[in-house]
Amino acid sequence: MNSKALRMSTMFLRTLREDPADADVDSAKLLQRAGYIRKSAPGIWTWLPLGLKVLNKIQDIIREEMDGIGAQEVHFPALLPREPYEATHRWEEYGDNIFRLKDRHDADYLLAPTHEEVFTLLVKDMYSSYKDLPVTLYQIQTKYRDEFRPRAGLIRGREFIMKDAYSFTVDEEGMRKAYLDERSAYERIFQRLDLKYVPVFAMSGPMGGSASEEFLAPMPIGEDTFALAPSGKAWNVEALSTPEVPEVDYSSIPAAQKKPTAHAETIDGMVERANELYPREDGRQWQASDILKNVVIAVKHAPDDEHEEAWRELVAIGVPGDRQIDMKRLEAQFAPSEIEEATAEELQSHAELVRGYIGPMALGPQARREDSGIAEPIRYFLDAHIARGSAWFTGADEHEVDYYDLVYGRDFEVDGTVEAVEVRTGDMSPDGSGPLSFERGVEIGQVFQLGLKYSEALGLKVLDQNGKTVPVWMGCYGIGVSRVLACIAETHHDDSGLAWPEAIAPAQVHVVATGKDAVAFEAAERLVNELEERGIEVIYDDRPKVSPGVKFKDAELIGVPFIAVAGRDTVNNGTIEIRDRNGENKVAVPAQEAAQELLKRLS
Repeated sequence: MNSKALRMSTMFLRTLREDPADADVDSAKLLQRAGYIRKSAPGIWTWLPLGLKVLNKIQDIIREEMDGIGAQEVHFPALLPREPYEATHRWEEYGDNIFRLKDRHDADYLLAPTHEEVFTLLVKDMYSSYKDLPVTLYQIQTKYRDEFRPRAGLIRGREFIMKDAYSFTVDEEGMRKAYLDERSAYERIFQRLDLKYVPVFAMSGPMGGSASEEFLAPMPIGEDTFALAPSGKAWNVEALSTPEVPEVDYSSIPAAQKKPTAHAETIDGMVERANELYPREDGRQWQASDILKNVVIAVKHAPDDEHEEAWRELVAIGVPGDRQIDMKRLEAQFAPSEIEEATAEELQSHAELVRGYIGPMALGPQARREDSGIAEPIRYFLDAHIARGSAWFTGADEHEVDYYDLVYGRDFEVDGTVEAVEVRTGDMSPDGSGPLSFERGVEIGQVFQLGLKYSEALGLKVLDQNGKTVPVWMGCYGIGVSRVLACIAETHHDDSGLAWPEAIAPAQVHVVATGKDAVAFEAAERLVNELEERGIEVIYDDRPKVSPGVKFKDAELIGVPFIAVAGRDTVNNGTIEIRDRNGENKVAVPAQEAAQELLKRLS
C-alpha cells in the first residue's frame, strides 16, 4: 500500500517559536513546540497526530520483539477493583501513589499502576496443568500513578504508557530462562530505537521478587544515580552493596570510657569539644569519621498477621559521622515498608533516648538484657561500612556525656547491618574490580524475577508431572513506552529542534516547497508522488504564502531524518536540494533524480 503524505496545509499542527513557560527539560520543550503533544493537566498529556505516529512506531518495534520470543499480547482495563491488590497488600503499600475511587455502589477501585495481580488471576482462571506452561503474556496499556510532583514532561507523569509482560513457568529454571529471553529482547528494542542504555542491578521494591535489573538511559536530567565499576558492571545506588569490611583487631584498644562532653549535640560540636578536652594520644585530630552517629527512623509497616492496621516501628541506625544517610537506599532495606524520620513525640516516648547523645548501649541486643531497665528496646542496625572490632566516639545515653573507645563486637552488638549511607566516588565496587564512579540516568525498563510472591498470594497453582499441586513461578518485565519516546527526544536533538532516528520518525522525508513560482511546487508534488509510490513516508510543506524561513525552521523543529527543498534553484536550475536533518551531506540534484538520491540515503 502506498504511503499517504502528510500535507502541512491540512495537518492538525501548530508549531511554537518559544518554549512553553513550564517546560523544564529539552524533550518537553521540543515535543510541545514541534506539535507532538499538548499539556492537559500536570503530568497528563494529549497526543497529537505527529506524536502518535512516533509512539505507534515505538510500540510496533516492541511488539515485534515480544512476539519474537513467543510472548502473546492481551489487554486489560486500567480501572480495576480493590480486592486483588488487597490480597497482595499493595492497596496499602502503594500509599498515596495510586488513584483510588469509588463507584456509585460505594465499591473501591483503582487506576492501575501495574497489573501483576490481574495477569496472575487471568492465568489462574484459564490454566491448571504444567502442560499449559510456560506462557508469557504482555500488554501495552495506560498506567496511572499519583505523582506528588510531576516533572520532565513525559518522563514523570501521572498518566503514562507502559509495556508490561509476565512469564509463567512451572519451575525456577523456567523463570530464569524467560527472564533472560526478555532481557535479550530489551537490548534489541533499545538498539533498534537508537537509545543508549545501561543495564544496572536493581532492587525489586514494591514489585517483590528476587533478581532485578533496570535499563537506564544515561543523561544529566536522570533521577536515578547509578554506579559504574571498572569491570563495566553497573548498579542502581539503592541496590549497591558494600564489600565486606575486614574485622579490626581491637586488642590494643583501651576499655571504653564515659567522659563529659558538654555542648556537643552535633557532629561538628563533638569534634570541636573532643579535640579541646580530650586530645588523642596518637597526635592526630579527632574527625567526624571517628564518630558513630545514631539516627532513629520510623518504619511504616502495612497490616500483617499480628497487626490489623498499618503500624509504625522505631528503628535506630548507626553510621559513620562523616557520612549522610541516604533515605532511598535505607528504605530499600526495609521494602516494601516506607520510612521517615521519627517524630519528636515518638522520641520522647523512649526515655532512654537522650537527644544529641543517643548511643548503642540503649539500643539493640545490649538494651534487651534484663538489667537494662528498658521496657521496649529499639532494634539497632549498623551501616555496612562499619567494621567489626572498630572503636568509636559516640553518645553515652546521658545528657552531655559521650563514650570514647566503644568497640563494636566487644562492647555492643547489633540486630544486623544495612546499606544506609550515601555512596561516594572512590568507594569500592561490589565486585571488587576497583573504585566506583557515578552517572545519572532515566529508567526506561526493568526486569524482575518475581518468584512465587503473587502466585502464592493469589492461589495460582498447577498440577506438576507427578500430579502434585505447585505454585507457578513468575517473572515481570516493563518498558515505559511514553518515557522512552521522551528519552529519545532528549538525546536526539540540537539547537534547531528534534532529530528522530529513522526507525521511529513520523516520516522519513520532509519535502519543502518554497517561493511563489508554480514550478517549485509542481516539482515538489512530483517528488512526493514518487516517494509515496515507493512506500516512503513524507511530510510535505505545501503551505502557500508561508515564508521559506518559517518552513525551514518548522522542518528542523519537527526533526524528520531527510529534508528535500524545491525552491529558487528548482526554478532556475531544475535542481532539488537534499540534506540530512543535521545539515550535513547537502547536495543539489536534478529534480528527476531526487527520489533516487533519497532512496540511497534511506536505510
